[in-house]
Amino acid sequence: MSIVVRFVLRDIVEGLCHPPRQISFTPFSYICSSLLPAQDGHFLEENVFLVLFNMLFNNLKSIFLLSSVVQLSSAAANDYQANAEAALTTLQQWYNTNTGLWNTTGWWNSANCLTTIGDLAAVDGRVRSTAEKVFSNTLVQAQKTNLQQTKVITPDFNMQTFEGPKIPADLLQIAAAANPRGFLNGYYDDEGWWALGWIQAFDVTGNQDYLNTAVDIFKDMKNGSEPDCGGGIWWDKAQTYVNAIANELYLSVASHLANRVPDQKQSFLDTATKQWDWFQKTGMINSQNLINDGLSDKCQNNGGTVWSYNQGVILGGLVELNKAAPNPSYLSKANSIAKAAIKALSTDGVLHDPCEPNCGADGNQFKGIFMRNLQILQAASPDNAYLDFFASNAASIWNKDRSKTGNELGVDWDGPFIAPATASTQSSALDALVAAAAFQRQLANGISS
Repeated sequence: MSIVVRFVLRDIVEGLCHPPRQISFTPFSYICSSLLPAQDGHFLEENVFLVLFNMLFNNLKSIFLLSSVVQLSSAAANDYQANAEAALTTLQQWYNTNTGLWNTTGWWNSANCLTTIGDLAAVDGRVRSTAEKVFSNTLVQAQKTNLQQTKVITPDFNMQTFEGPKIPADLLQIAAAANPRGFLNGYYDDEGWWALGWIQAFDVTGNQDYLNTAVDIFKDMKNGSEPDCGGGIWWDKAQTYVNAIANELYLSVASHLANRVPDQKQSFLDTATKQWDWFQKTGMINSQNLINDGLSDKCQNNGGTVWSYNQGVILGGLVELNKAAPNPSYLSKANSIAKAAIKALSTDGVLHDPCEPNCGADGNQFKGIFMRNLQILQAASPDNAYLDFFASNAASIWNKDRSKTGNELGVDWDGPFIAPATASTQSSALDALVAAAAFQRQLANGISS
């Protein structure tokens, strides 16, 4: 080895052994001190030098590779967008192109699946093609498939849906729903879910057919006006119950349309404003800023279960109402409800509903609806507490509530995963992943904490 080569290698060793930030690994201290020339300028024997040089190089290479793996693992654990895409792939295994609906779940749940996919497409262009195909197919096929359904509200105010006019004898019998057509059926809340789904499809694609569908649905919802309690709409066309969810959906759809149908803006805005004024006065928002399930026969808060979705839909409705007619009180109230719900319904930063783990097909959907609308509120009224909530739920779902194979997601986001997953548990959890993905850059930069 020539003296010139030895000095070149010495310069390399100097750079490796004395970088701007001193390498602190103990083995390097010996290797570096041995490789560098002694004070008298003499080098080690050539063969010893080369052995030690290779040791240094290989150690550094191993550490670099290990560091890269650690960084990749960390990124994967927090890559909410990639996780959402993986969860969507699983959800679509249940999609039935012949019916335009998702197997293993119901009619209104499928409307929420549609909305969730639209929400993901809005923040992730890689799934837009999938979303567009689902929108166009469901618009045609689902209208042909719309089945007659009967719903009941159980004694604990959980909703259960049954196909056809018959329900189990141990549950309160109510009048069968009217024969459905298009996206209309015997329940105004179902119609509201589909209206919001088609509005989201319009937002993603700009396809006017989707917006027109939402407008047509809303016209039918207006027929449910309930005069006995001074305003609002009935839950069902049999006029058995005035509840929170149908009325929140009515507010939200009207507010959304006010921002998307310019030539009818004032009409939709008048409806939304009147609806919000009435809703506040009903007492359904209790003294803790939590929304109970509905009203009694005497038009008073019935003290029904505080479900997550009742705390959610109102958030999106108020955000859209504020866009149509800015008023600080709208977002202020939305934030009060959101924070009260997070406090009341979460444990260690993870959202829960009282029915877990046995929520039935309807209750399985609830939590995702809250997360979806909290995402809307965060975009309009940023709060680091909401970002933290998105991150904690998304991480818990992926780490604790995911099947070992197939990326199936269950109802209890804090785990453990309980089979079987369904399109409702999957899409609900996907809502939480989408909410985190929507703010992935902020979360990656540590803005939330």
